[in-house]
Amino acid sequence: GLENYIVPLGDDYLSAIYAVNFALRAPLIYGGHKPGQWQEIADYIRSRVPAFVLLLSHVDELLVATGLGALAFGLPIITDLEVPALENSKIKKDELDMVILATLSPDHEFPGTACFFQAKLNVPGIPALDVRQQCTGFIYGLSIADQFIRTGTYQKILVVGAEVHSKGLNKTPEGRDVGVLFGDGAGAVVLGSCEKSELSSMSHILSTHLHADGQFARELWVQEPSMNHPGDRMDSEYIKTANFYPQMNGKNVFIHAVRRMPEVILEALSKNELNTNQIDLYIFHQANLRINERVAKQLEIPQEKVFNTIDRFGNTTAATIPIGFDEAIKAGKLKPGMLVVSAAFGSGFTWAATVIRW
Repeated sequence: GLENYIVPLGDDYLSAIYAVNFALRAPLIYGGHKPGQWQEIADYIRSRVPAFVLLLSHVDELLVATGLGALAFGLPIITDLEVPALENSKIKKDELDMVILATLSPDHEFPGTACFFQAKLNVPGIPALDVRQQCTGFIYGLSIADQFIRTGTYQKILVVGAEVHSKGLNKTPEGRDVGVLFGDGAGAVVLGSCEKSELSSMSHILSTHLHADGQFARELWVQEPSMNHPGDRMDSEYIKTANFYPQMNGKNVFIHAVRRMPEVILEALSKNELNTNQIDLYIFHQANLRINERVAKQLEIPQEKVFNTIDRFGNTTAATIPIGFDEAIKAGKLKPGMLVVSAAFGSGFTWAATVIRW
């Protein structure tokens, strides 16, 4: 049945990618998933389209590792996620002083998903904070946690990036420019305090750097539902417009991403009196492989120092960087003592970077 999806589309690789992604999702949408089917489809399309085109692959089983729940499309809600990061950090949940959860796909409009997540963890009383900074949400969350710890306010903070995109994408041909890019997933880290005298032997955040420019907010956004209407925030007319699906000016996003990410990376390196050659590994947000390749080229970073996961998980927005951490550890690419730079760009526009001694 693969030819029914691919052959009639000729050389239109965007249509081909859309069709294959629809094929990957169709078993979940219609309930007829056949184990192993996704691999057959994925292998077929990779042989037919340019290498730079990204493909979301449906996975047959839940992958769970250190601080990671990398998930196939179909996760019911964010708070269904487990948190192996706590177990692997050897920190008991009762030791947590705060929970920070970055997401653009909350379980409900309010209250914040961090509150529902806190209830699942059964850690009542501690602050629970949502971060709505989309693709840069995890680095924003790290920055907030880092400042609370540096000021002595809290000692141990759980930072989560989690997304369920599959329920909010336009799966028709009209939505293919956005719909083919995203995946469901989550990652988490636990930040704790340490003495300055211990920094040489312990993992720590050297610095975080955050930016935004709201004049571009409508270049990548979900327009509806909205309070910015003279009438109700949602009615049948708004539903007809399909403006509750993500909309993106892809060209403008790309142009700004390949400018802002190198800028903020150089800002972070300068702050710490480092240069690009001194960094052992770069783990960027996974929006587009071409963006990451362009950023690396501009900064003359060897591709072997850039760790990507988008070919396996797609763009999981706030989860891409913690997923990248975990996958790099499993691949033997990320080891204790390494200097790591992470950077992200996304909706808002927002962009951010952090330098970490792993």
